[in-house]
Amino acid sequence: MNSPFPTTSLTTACDSDVSSNLCLANAQLVLEDQVLTGAVTIEQGVICDITEGDHVPTGALDCAGDLVIPGLVELHTDNVERHIEPRPEVDWPGLPALLAHDAELASTGITTVFDAMRVGSIHDTGQDRCIEYARKLADELLAARDQGYFKISHFLHLRAEICSGTLLEELAAFGPSDRVGIVSLMDHTPGQRQFRDLTALKTYVAKKRGMNDAEFAEHVETMLGLQKRFGSKHETGAVQEARRLGAVLASHDDTTADHVGTSAENGVGFAEFPTTVEAAAACRIHGIAVMMGAPNLIRGGSHSGNVAAEALAKADLLDIVSSDYVPSALLLSAFRLADIWNDLPRAIATVTSNPARAVRLNDRGALKTGLRGDVLRVRKIGETPLLRGVWSQGNKVG
Repeated sequence: MNSPFPTTSLTTACDSDVSSNLCLANAQLVLEDQVLTGAVTIEQGVICDITEGDHVPTGALDCAGDLVIPGLVELHTDNVERHIEPRPEVDWPGLPALLAHDAELASTGITTVFDAMRVGSIHDTGQDRCIEYARKLADELLAARDQGYFKISHFLHLRAEICSGTLLEELAAFGPSDRVGIVSLMDHTPGQRQFRDLTALKTYVAKKRGMNDAEFAEHVETMLGLQKRFGSKHETGAVQEARRLGAVLASHDDTTADHVGTSAENGVGFAEFPTTVEAAAACRIHGIAVMMGAPNLIRGGSHSGNVAAEALAKADLLDIVSSDYVPSALLLSAFRLADIWNDLPRAIATVTSNPARAVRLNDRGALKTGLRGDVLRVRKIGETPLLRGVWSQGNKVG
């Protein structure tokens, strides 16, 4: 079986200033294969030394036995959209929203994020507005990144809604210079994948968009019509656009072995939120990494009634965890997995090295000399991890 992770490196982000020197000593260092009492030293934003022992050198920060782990790597979060549209149809200024989003993620231990932006509308809320949305937001994000306004490292993740009339037009507005990291294939057609249960879909849409019964029925018919008209064409086109952009391709809500077979043919690198054990097992066969949502793991099940992340973890079918819609859930989920697997390094890898490798970021995700100085200081309070410090390239950001 091939490795579920690609090997070609994605170009790194344009970040702000790197730090001078930092040493975190007398810590429990969570390395890739062990937990070691020692110190990690960062110079000019890069880990330059890892030493064993509880000695605290002059000028070092005494971690008093706290855990030190790599900064978290987030591949799929809707959090930026929550800041841009805090309520349905309420627009918020772009730069303040992005800065608030960045600060929130830093406060939860996320030091690298792929900001998910919808391309292709699935709601009848004005096509012109939807066409402008992702390109405009991406321009604001890239400008802020280039100016060094962010605390953490940001990349673009384009969520390609194949059931829309505008997807290919919107994707065409992006080019290789945008350095898009991920293109994920979305198909939210009612009655399949995430929303096989129409009751769950109705509850979700009615609460989010305030639809009554007649409006929901119209929405379902609209979606079915879009899928019939554009589904196949847009899936093929989005795969081609991902290749043009040099982005990692992800599937979304694969449900059957046939879905996964198609994903493999398309060159998918990782599967976001497969909805069944059957799909996750098929991903293993095809060498596709499996990603599940931290809220699913923490809540004990999917809000849509799909497979529980814990079930996949216990079946050895889970590689990556995403915070999805709760940024603070990412760190918590890693410690939940450590309890399930009785293996802290393996659990931490699902939110650090595994997502980094899945998107070809080979310069981060582990406590290892030569990698970025993105590190967290964590103390366990009962079953809850307490975040006591966040450093991005050795700069304290949380």
